[in-house]
Amino acid sequence: MGKTLFEKIWDEHVITAREDGDVLLYIDRHLIHDLHFRAFGMLKAKGLEIREPDKLFGTPDHSIPTTAKVLEDIPEGEMRQTVEVLERSAEEHGFTHFSMTDDRHGIVHVVGPEQGITLPGLTLVCGDSHTSTHGALGCISFGIGTTEVQHVLATQSLWQRKPKSMRINVTGKLGFGMSGKDIILAVIREISAAGGTGYAIEYAGSAIEALSMDGRMTVCNMTIEAGARSGIIAPDDKTIDYCAGRPYAPKDGQWDQAVAYWRTLPSDDDARFDKEITIDGDAIPPMVTWGNSPQWALPVTETIPDPSGESDPLKRADMEAALDYMDLKPGMPLTDIAVDTVFIGACTNSRIDDFRAAAEVAKNRRAKVRTLVVPGSGLVKKQAEAEGLDKIFTDAGMEWREPGCSMCVAMNGDMLAPGERSASTSNRNFRGRQGLGSRTHLVSPAMAAAASVTGHFTDVRKLIPEA
Repeated sequence: MGKTLFEKIWDEHVITAREDGDVLLYIDRHLIHDLHFRAFGMLKAKGLEIREPDKLFGTPDHSIPTTAKVLEDIPEGEMRQTVEVLERSAEEHGFTHFSMTDDRHGIVHVVGPEQGITLPGLTLVCGDSHTSTHGALGCISFGIGTTEVQHVLATQSLWQRKPKSMRINVTGKLGFGMSGKDIILAVIREISAAGGTGYAIEYAGSAIEALSMDGRMTVCNMTIEAGARSGIIAPDDKTIDYCAGRPYAPKDGQWDQAVAYWRTLPSDDDARFDKEITIDGDAIPPMVTWGNSPQWALPVTETIPDPSGESDPLKRADMEAALDYMDLKPGMPLTDIAVDTVFIGACTNSRIDDFRAAAEVAKNRRAKVRTLVVPGSGLVKKQAEAEGLDKIFTDAGMEWREPGCSMCVAMNGDMLAPGERSASTSNRNFRGRQGLGSRTHLVSPAMAAAASVTGHFTDVRKLIPEA
């Protein structure tokens, strides 16, 4: 019997196995950001060194205000300290660090693929749940906690239990104005926020294949919001072209050898998955979440659901609580929901394709509400500015910021006031995610820009001409 993509990579990285089923996995790449600075202190307290510093890459992203250009721009206190500790640790241990003054710095899940640190066939971890992003390049990637961060620092390995396998086939062709964000919101709506629990999800099908690498990263990024540990997409010519020439990608003869290996990775025709799901990509419309979970997503053309029609009492209670918190009423059209703030950014949607899509909507229009546009890295920022996208945003009255996690985590100065409502391209809409008492609706970059220039949720297909 053949193997899945996930199985091929997993099996190549098993160092040893225990009788209980856990295996010790070798970790090829370890990414770290400013919030896991404590791991270095834990390591030092035990008298341990970083085993393979050349496999460790750090960049500050969570704590940095998106108005800051240098360390001194961060106010004195814990946030600045996290950035300082990361920088000092890099100097002490000799691992690669992309500082605030380096154009290569930014959100860790943007920087990794951008630099060629993320490659097909690798195992990659980071102390951040959205590490699943990197699976878009055909690698096994997942988030870990601080204790596990310490373990990888010291051993370049990690004890893990192999997950079950699920393949989600998105068939057909996405309609005009649709994106990877609409796909993943439709997927989570279909399988629920717990539907992927215990699984590694492989995304396949013509609609997935047609996505740009940026779009694929968006899909894999939100895999964790379906409960799965990891998301992955088979490497193809598009993946190989993306990786070619990147700073940390193989060079010369090693490149040819790597490509030959990558082409062996896609799941075998006779591979068996524990679960398979098919979703019609042709039928996916622009999506908007209405509740406090990514699973509460609907086409923008629909109305707020009525909990009274839900037979499951637990689900009905969840819906009622969500409506109460979000201050919404059953039967209300989604397009009647006004927003106070729009956020375009986060590790989900802060790459160049995302800004091109948003700029197409914003061009020759004016923002009606506060709008933050935050690139995922210094290099994304430079490219967007070279293409004139920043001018489109600023001419529209939007704020063009410095790279960082920004409003996604609401711990760096970018946040909503209590009761404020946002259209956000980030990945989580939990209670208080963007600030105490905040109300977050997840959308694509194009839909976020549409909300910005109209002041409410709007079907983006009405604002941009079909090519």
